[in-house]
Amino acid sequence: MKVSYTIRHIANVIGAEATVLQDAVIEHLLLDSRKIYAPASSVFFALKGPRRDGHQFIGELYNRGIRNFVVSLPQQTENYPEANFLVVHDTLEALQLLTSFHRKQFSIPVIGITGSNGKTIVKEWLYQLLHFDYNIVRSPRSYNSQIGVPLSVWQMNAQHTMGIFEAGISRPGEMENLERIIQPTIGVLTNIGEAHSEGFLSKEHKELEKRKLFTKAQVPAALHIIAVEKSVAGTLIKAFYDTKDNTAISIQIPFTDDASIQNAITCWQVLLLLKVPQEIIQQRMKNLTPVNMRLEMKKGINHCTIINDSYSADISSLEIALNFLEQQAAGHKRTVILSDLLQSATPATILYEQVQLILKKHHINRIIGVGPAITEYLGRLTKEDSELESFFYSGTDEFIHHFRSSHFRDEVILIKGARLFAFESIAQLLEQKVHQTVLEINLTSIIHNLKEYQHCLKPNTKVMAMVKAFAYGSGGAEIAGILQYHKVDYLGVAYADEGVELRKAGISLPIMVMNPEESAFSAIVNDNLQPEIYSFELLRSFDQFLQNEGLQQYPVHIEIETGMNRLGFAADEAEQLADYLLSSPSFRVESVFSHLAASEEKSQDEFTMKQFATFNRATQVLERKLRYPVLKHIANSAAAIRHPDLQLGMVRLGIGLYGVDSAATGLLKLQTVATLKSTVAQLKHLKKGDSVSYNRKYLAEKDTLIATIRIGYADGYPRRLGYGVGKVSVRGKLAPVTGTVCMDMFMVDVTEVPGVEVGDDVIIFGAPLPVQTVAEWAGTIPYEIMTGISQRVKRVYFEE
Repeated sequence: MKVSYTIRHIANVIGAEATVLQDAVIEHLLLDSRKIYAPASSVFFALKGPRRDGHQFIGELYNRGIRNFVVSLPQQTENYPEANFLVVHDTLEALQLLTSFHRKQFSIPVIGITGSNGKTIVKEWLYQLLHFDYNIVRSPRSYNSQIGVPLSVWQMNAQHTMGIFEAGISRPGEMENLERIIQPTIGVLTNIGEAHSEGFLSKEHKELEKRKLFTKAQVPAALHIIAVEKSVAGTLIKAFYDTKDNTAISIQIPFTDDASIQNAITCWQVLLLLKVPQEIIQQRMKNLTPVNMRLEMKKGINHCTIINDSYSADISSLEIALNFLEQQAAGHKRTVILSDLLQSATPATILYEQVQLILKKHHINRIIGVGPAITEYLGRLTKEDSELESFFYSGTDEFIHHFRSSHFRDEVILIKGARLFAFESIAQLLEQKVHQTVLEINLTSIIHNLKEYQHCLKPNTKVMAMVKAFAYGSGGAEIAGILQYHKVDYLGVAYADEGVELRKAGISLPIMVMNPEESAFSAIVNDNLQPEIYSFELLRSFDQFLQNEGLQQYPVHIEIETGMNRLGFAADEAEQLADYLLSSPSFRVESVFSHLAASEEKSQDEFTMKQFATFNRATQVLERKLRYPVLKHIANSAAAIRHPDLQLGMVRLGIGLYGVDSAATGLLKLQTVATLKSTVAQLKHLKKGDSVSYNRKYLAEKDTLIATIRIGYADGYPRRLGYGVGKVSVRGKLAPVTGTVCMDMFMVDVTEVPGVEVGDDVIIFGAPLPVQTVAEWAGTIPYEIMTGISQRVKRVYFEE
């Protein structure tokens, strides 16, 4: 049963100055206006971030049924006649106070985990090892921040008998807040590495700060490891524990990598502290399963999109997976294929009632249940639910036996199953069949990069995200979906057909079309796209079209030519342009903009400033004559960072969102978004003098081991990278391209790569081999490499 509080009680706990018109029982904390659930029993905390202020969403939330608000700014209460406002000095502090108070209502064991790496793995493995004995509440995924920890702890209710929570910090002074919220009875430190070290004086300083989580916690006694024996089956670990007779104990785990070994030892210490018998520990350790840290999204059969999370099934991870589905499913049917939820001590009747509520909350159209428990309990609940189409199967084999590909079309499908159910076979049925070369797109990194830029922008500067050229090769609709969810202001595309595709995918953001063609005017208007106007010929043509359609005040974007000499009105045409715009009722100018020619180059800064001055002269004329405000934008990704004064009303972020810092200022910690991968198809042992590939232009100078890679120039790998110019990463080592790049494959010299085998992954570009480096080898720029990846290369999207 969920512990609930009245709004008056909450006001008391957080020390708020309260205007309570009608008391309400609160069960849900709301921080994100996109995730409203049970509005009558929710309270919204208007948090202030570096870019977004929660107070600006109060009107929207009120209209959607929210009546309880914690705010730090005074509100026009007459606009919200039924709202309860709790006014505090700091809304984040109030959130933490409330959840700290909530934690104090429970006397169950609580494990607090911190460290640089491995926190989430240790948390999930402890859950796997202890869920037989306890009803566990734990942090969803890696909710370990100043906001994530309060949301995690708020999940605690009267049914739980243990809590496991992560705590992560990025600067001194933060852990004290998290300790007051988690109040751990057992403390676990995974390790102290180099990750997230920027805010600390040293590694020792970081460890000291992290250990503040354990001020009042019991820390497991040390295990003295005496042997680590790796084999094909896994790893045998032997140790001495704090026993009088110094008898050795051991565990066997099905992993051999060093990180897994260290994480397993950490879990072992916790289980010994909890007095779990050693023979039970041994048995459970053998059955540890990998923790899937990401949700993958792939193209499916019959124009479906598949979200594959076929590794675990519990309430917390189901909620996260459904949030991801919601980001990507705008305008599409939503199907969930779900197995029994095995790792839960909640009674089945209550558990599947919760599942039904969560499915309805996320507007799922169809549920396909696999397993005896979900069939019995959720099957009974959905019989009378006319809004939720439902089908149930006793097991995976039965589902596969009845599978018909025609039953799945034009929808987003979440596959969510406990490992026991082997849902990988279901994923294989639904995924589009393509070859083994894939472009992996990390959606989490896209949002990280967006926030890196936003931290450097002025508070009122809007963001236009460029998703032209298939989002720099990364996939337009998928990228646009995640950017829309995270509330960028505009999207930019090159041609109208790209915008039309985004509208079909459910994208509702304003979309600027940078190259509108006369033949596309109907599509532009039909799909509410906003064209760039760059010449009087185009202006008159679009004006005539709008008049014929009987349309007025249509939004357009005006481009001014300032030195790129590509498209745009000359600055000295501004008077004439303004007069035309005023004479016609067809248009409303949404923005005026220009393109910088060399904003990333310091040697061209004088020219950049000259462009800016020209732009300012033209926009001043337009604003004076139009007599209404328009957005102005000239800064691209590089200029937004190198020239902050050029940010104006909006910036256009392009390749920077995809992890390429063209400004190279060192101010941004961008993450790699796209990783192009293939596999080794075959290995060949060459003798001295043997040739490789077409034209026999490469002859082996010695005995050489050659690997054939499943990618060629038809996939977008440039031919100019042949003959040792380009390299790929195999087993962490660079291997040079050998001979001519073929249409569908090329060969690399792996003589110096120990242990290489057929089927090994090969990184063409990505985290270990930046696309900038590959572009340098090819004598080009990262844009060309990324946008050149063929559409026949499968895109795989994932969120960590």
